[in-house]
Amino acid sequence: MENIKKAVLVFVLFASTNAIAQNNYWQQYLRYTIDAQLNDKEKTVTGSETIVYKNNSPETLNFIWFHIYPNAYKDQSTALFQQIKNDAQRKEKLKMPTTGSISNLAFTVNGTKATTEAHPNAQYIDIIKVVLPKPLQPGDSATIATPFKVQLPSYFSRSGFADGEFMVCQWYPKPAVFDKDGWHEMPYLDMGEFYSEYASYKVNLTVPAPYVVSATGVLQTAFEADAYKKIGAFNTLHKAGSKPQLYSPAITAANKTLSYYADSVPDFAWFADKGFVIEYDTMQLASGKTIDAFTFYHNNSNTQWANSIDFVKDAVRRYSNWIGEYAYPIVQAVEGPKNNSSGGMEYPTVTLITSPDAKPETLDAVIAHEVGHNWFMSMLGSNERIHPWLDEGMNTYYQFRYEAEKYRANSVFGDRIPVTVKQLPEPQFQNALYNAMQAIPIKPALETPSANYSSSEEYGLTSYVKAAEWMHLLEQAIGREKVDSAFKHYFLLWKFKHPKPSDMKAAFEQATGAGLDKFFSLLNKEGKLTE
Repeated sequence: MENIKKAVLVFVLFASTNAIAQNNYWQQYLRYTIDAQLNDKEKTVTGSETIVYKNNSPETLNFIWFHIYPNAYKDQSTALFQQIKNDAQRKEKLKMPTTGSISNLAFTVNGTKATTEAHPNAQYIDIIKVVLPKPLQPGDSATIATPFKVQLPSYFSRSGFADGEFMVCQWYPKPAVFDKDGWHEMPYLDMGEFYSEYASYKVNLTVPAPYVVSATGVLQTAFEADAYKKIGAFNTLHKAGSKPQLYSPAITAANKTLSYYADSVPDFAWFADKGFVIEYDTMQLASGKTIDAFTFYHNNSNTQWANSIDFVKDAVRRYSNWIGEYAYPIVQAVEGPKNNSSGGMEYPTVTLITSPDAKPETLDAVIAHEVGHNWFMSMLGSNERIHPWLDEGMNTYYQFRYEAEKYRANSVFGDRIPVTVKQLPEPQFQNALYNAMQAIPIKPALETPSANYSSSEEYGLTSYVKAAEWMHLLEQAIGREKVDSAFKHYFLLWKFKHPKPSDMKAAFEQATGAGLDKFFSLLNKEGKLTE
C-alpha cells in the first residue's frame, strides 16, 4: 500500500508540474494570405503576402525578424554555401549553375511603411529585421504586408527547379519564431532544418494551365480538385496492366489560379509538373475520420510509385495508432526530380520524395519516414535546428518499426541483413539490428545543434540512428506498450505547440509514473550510449 501511495504522489507531482508548464506556455500565431504566380520560362515566382501577426507573448515587440530564405541561394558568401563548402560529402552541390534570390520587398505594417535592417552577420543575407512603426503590445495584432519576387535556383537544396518540375519551398517572407527564449532568426542551411510559427494559410497560386500542383493544405478550386480526384481514383483502381490517365486542363486560358487553405501548420510548400501521374484514395482512421490521400509521380514504366498510395495510407494508419491520430484532412507524397538521391523533404500535409526508385520496401520506407514528419515536425513543432534528434530521431525510431514489421528490413543495413536474422520474430529482429548499430562509431552527443556537426554523415548517424538507439533503450527498459503510451500522452499535450526535450521528459514521466533523469541524461553523452 505504501508503494502505491508513493506512486500516486509521484504521478500527482509530475501532473501538477506539467500543468504549471502548460499554463505558463504561450506561442505566437499567424494568418497568411498569399497570392503568387509562377513564370515557368523565367523560373520566377512573383507574389504578395499579408500576415496578421498576433503577439501572444508578455513582451512588447519593436521589430520582427523575417526569414527571406531565397537569398540563401544568392551567392557563395551565404551560410548555406559556406556550410556546403566545408562538408566534403556535399561539395558536389556547388556545381549547380543557377543561383536564387528574393527581391521587390516593401514592408508595410498596418498600412504604414516599415523600415528594414540587415542582419549584423554578413553571411545571413536571408534574414532581415522589419522595424515596427509602432510597438506591438502583448495581446495585440499587426497586419504586415509586402510584395516579393523569387528567382528560383537550380534544385540542389530543397527549393528550385529541375527536369521540368518546380519545388517551391522556403519561398515567401516568413517571421522567425519568437518564444520564451527570444528570437530564433536562423539562416537557411542544407544540413539543418527549421523552426516555424504555427499559422493558417490562404494561398492563391497562378500557374500555366497544363501544370499539376500538389501543395500544403486542401485545394479549394472545385474544377481542379474534382479533376485530380477523378483521374487519381481511376489510376488507383486501374493501375494494374493499364496506362494511367494523365491530367489535361479543362480550361483554354494560358493560366489558372488554384486556391489552397491550411490551418495549424508551420509552413507552406508546393510542387508543380506537367506530367504527373495522380493517384487518389480515401482512408478511414480508427476514430472514423476520413482523410484524402494523393500521390503525384512521373510517368515512367514499371515504376515502384504505382504502389505509393498504399504506402502513404499505411504510414498514416500505423503512425496514428502508435502516436496519435493524424490531424489534417489530407496527406500527399510527390516524386521529385530524377537522379537526385537526397531521400526526401517533408512539409505539412505534403512531402517530396527524391530517393531513387529502386524496390518497393525502399520506397515504402522513405515515404513512411517523410509522411511520419507530419507528427515529428508539423504536429509536434520542435526546434529542429537546435534539437534535430527530437524530430529526425523520434521519426526514425518509428520508421525502423515500420520497416521491421512489414519487411524485416532496415534502411541502415539495406541488403546486408542475414537471412537468419530476417527469419526472427519482429522484436528479436529489432534487438539484433540495434545491437549491430551499437558497433557504428558515433561520437557526438544527441543534444548537438545541426550547425555544429562537422559533416552530413555525422549529422545523420547521430540525429537519426543514435536517437533511434536511445529510444530502443527505453523500450527495452519499460516495454513497447509503455513507450507508445508515453508518446500518445506527449502528443496529446504538445500537438500544434513547440515542445522541448524537457517537455518530452515531463510528459514521458507523467505517462509512465517513473523518473527518467538517468535516461534523458544520455542525451548529452558522447560516444556509445551504453558501455
